Amino acid sequence: MIRPLSVGILAALIATLPAAAQAQNYPARAITIVVPFAPGGLTDVPVRLLAAMMQERIGQNIVIENKPGGSGVVGGTYAVRAAPDGYTLFANSIADAQNLHYIPVPYSAVDDFAMIGVITEGPPLVLIIDAKLPYKSLAELIADARANPTKISFGTSGPATLPAIALTQLNSLGKTEIVGVPYRGSGEAARNVAAGGIDGAFAFYSQAKPLADDGKIRALAVASAQRIATWADVPTMDELGFPNFDYSGFVGLAAPAKTPPAIVAFLNKELNAVVQSQRHGQRALGMRQAHDVARIALDVRADIASPGGGDVPADAIALGVGEQLDVERIGRQALADHDFQLVGLAIEQPDGEVIEVHQLAREADDL
Repeated sequence: MIRPLSVGILAALIATLPAAAQAQNYPARAITIVVPFAPGGLTDVPVRLLAAMMQERIGQNIVIENKPGGSGVVGGTYAVRAAPDGYTLFANSIADAQNLHYIPVPYSAVDDFAMIGVITEGPPLVLIIDAKLPYKSLAELIADARANPTKISFGTSGPATLPAIALTQLNSLGKTEIVGVPYRGSGEAARNVAAGGIDGAFAFYSQAKPLADDGKIRALAVASAQRIATWADVPTMDELGFPNFDYSGFVGLAAPAKTPPAIVAFLNKELNAVVQSQRHGQRALGMRQAHDVARIALDVRADIASPGGGDVPADAIALGVGEQLDVERIGRQALADHDFQLVGLAIEQPDGEVIEVHQLAREADDL
């Protein structure tokens, strides 16, 4: 006779069989990675490099789906609702940490995703302008911006992203009113600067350097603690009198939280093999290899979970003796600089339309 306890154990073992078989046969078809920003941006480029190299290793195609909108929230909402079977993954980034502090997010970046690993760290932001503009230095740009409020416009990748927050910090310290114009991604903003569609932007090194080499943009400063070795003639913001401009991020890979651990472990192993290879290191423009991926993954989780973690300062950035910059105010000012306003669990856009969190979720469904 089978005892009740034995029946329970047997049922539990049977319940684990489908997941175990799924993990053992994984991957049996193409994998999709959801990138929540436009093609050519900081998140998109390293993910495409990873996908191209990883699919050679696993023998299955890896498809990139760009689902921009809501500072990355539209893509995140889409990915978090996917079946946790390892066939829909999410390219997460520093934006996930920032969004939690500045805009409503209809999911938990910590609890609703399983962190697979970090693809790359960096690169830093660079303050760029259209090469046809007369400014030869940041001082000249600031002087004109002060003399002509709202005359100059900078592109950003959304109101809660690194470029937007960097612009707001510049406006706060420089006593300027440079207008922030949101694009679907930082790469798109940088390209529009090069095309003469907007005056400038805080763009990432990997986006800015090729455009500068082509003579289409001019770099006035780098938003990092040190100069960039491959662009040593461009000074840091700190050197130019704007302290605590150290903006760099990360690009990672995650899966819906209930993805079988065996699949997450398999993807982590394959990701590590790619990002630690010499071939990958040579192709990651201006980015740093994430050598200790396991440690960085834990750090990223802490950054997202804690208001004081990593690149998102807690309450203030120290500017000097007795002076601090209120980061929460900076974040909310970044929304205002883009003519966005928080209205409860919603964002009011420049045209007066109020988008609720649930509407962002519906947009994700429509993509």
